[in-house]
Amino acid sequence: MQPLMQEMVSSYEALTQNRELVTRNKGVVLVFGSSGNLTSQIENGAPYDVFFSADSGFPRRLISEGRAIADSLHVYAIGKLAIWVPAGSRLDLDHLGAKALLDPSVHKIAIANPQHAPYGRAAAEALKDLGVYDQVSSKLVLGENVSQAAEFISSGNAQAGIVALSVVLGSKMKYGHYWIVPQQHYQPLRQAVVIVAGSKHPEAARDFVNFFLRQRDPHFLPSYGFDLPPAEEHK
Repeated sequence: MQPLMQEMVSSYEALTQNRELVTRNKGVVLVFGSSGNLTSQIENGAPYDVFFSADSGFPRRLISEGRAIADSLHVYAIGKLAIWVPAGSRLDLDHLGAKALLDPSVHKIAIANPQHAPYGRAAAEALKDLGVYDQVSSKLVLGENVSQAAEFISSGNAQAGIVALSVVLGSKMKYGHYWIVPQQHYQPLRQAVVIVAGSKHPEAARDFVNFFLRQRDPHFLPSYGFDLPPAEEHK
């Protein structure tokens, strides 16, 4: 979400620079992490205003606990998975897809930790559905979040990985090779946003969420590696 959110914040702040914001013109501060860890921080009183999750399960959990505002929940994007290898890799992803991970040259495969990262959970699910999990499970290395998993690949500490397509398209990683995992191999990554209950800036929080939702269109989100959710799935 980093490249997308940074552009959104820049556009939002440019639009509101002449307005007296509830945030007293401090602007929007972005904090990135795995959805599970951010959820735990909110449950422990972290002073966040808005939570953009990589799934809808964590926001719904916060709502059930009274830590997020129920009517603020929106599914804002559908995430996608991609198998990525560095530019110098000889793995033939175009023809082999996930089977390329069985190549003897692949010693480590990076994914986000399935325990608290939705993309990691989806990656493990996809490997199982594609019929290669048992062969590669001993090679898996877990990143704290999908960005750290990507760093393992770009640094050479892993020869391949399954990460968010948005990470591939939004960074230098796009100069490697990637194969988009067909979405029928994992549960849809319905990414949801919610306003945190007890926010000190509820008006500004809702204003930013509404701005974000208005900016989406069929071309903007796909350029960052996401699909626009169907209208009936927005809530």
